Amino acid sequence: MIAEPTAFERYRSSANGKMTLPRLIFGTVVILLIWTLSTFAAVRVGWGFVALVPASLRPDGYGMEAFLTSPIGVLTALLSFCGIWAGAWLVMRGVHREPLSALFGNGQRISRSGFLKGFVAVILTSVFSEVLLFLLDPVIQRGSIRLGVWLLALVPVALLGFVQTSAEELLFRGYLPRGLARRFRSPVVWALLPTLVFTALHWSGGSAPAMNAAGLISIGVFAAVLMMLVYSTGNLGAAFGAHLGNNLFGFLLISHQASLSSFALFEARSLEGAGWAGIDAVLIAGIGIVSSLLTALLLLHPRSPLRVAPDLG
Repeated sequence: MIAEPTAFERYRSSANGKMTLPRLIFGTVVILLIWTLSTFAAVRVGWGFVALVPASLRPDGYGMEAFLTSPIGVLTALLSFCGIWAGAWLVMRGVHREPLSALFGNGQRISRSGFLKGFVAVILTSVFSEVLLFLLDPVIQRGSIRLGVWLLALVPVALLGFVQTSAEELLFRGYLPRGLARRFRSPVVWALLPTLVFTALHWSGGSAPAMNAAGLISIGVFAAVLMMLVYSTGNLGAAFGAHLGNNLFGFLLISHQASLSSFALFEARSLEGAGWAGIDAVLIAGIGIVSSLLTALLLLHPRSPLRVAPDLG
């Protein structure tokens, strides 16, 4: 595999003089505040629409937990990530005096080829990891969603899934690394710190400690690969596509999380459930690591047909 430091060097250097550390911290706080407010607003709106949506999208029970795990609740949660986009736009324009598109890449636009290659690569490696998970635990069943409803939900779920994944990439692989790299040369600061924060946000308190650790390790390695893609290309396109492919595979095809299985055609044994042994957690973490490394190989190896190109502006 190869990396193109020139691409990220141009990406880092493109930030203007107003991308200072105090402004970056203030901007991050503003983005998180707007994200929090948008989450409350989205949940309030979604809750108000429960009685108006088809019965197949409504919660099975009462209370917030039942709502958030229902189809309408999942859509609401995805919609809440609009807050990151809104916050990033406000901060880039008002605090740093730059266009939002400056975060996309050196060419100030999302690489279409990078996006498509990232999406395809992750779909391929997701199929690979799914085969290994099936060999580990061959329990899979048809999801509760009807095929007609699933077909109707494809477009809205895909669009809202893009909102969610692209918002996370914009913040954790764009705004924070670019701003930190403007001030600090060490990747321990600009790459590792946002990756650790992103990984920690996926903490699952309801999971067994071993399975929670396995999940965090898998997510952390995948996040590191996404950061590597941005470093190699100077563009968020490949990371956008890879992240979207990863999440849509779990949202729409085979879900391993009971709380996010509302739109999945098939459901496997929940990784958050009980009954997993310690060796299972080790193997699942290993599958996640291998899958992420294969994704990096597909997108960065010079002989790969899916190799992404650097954006030099």
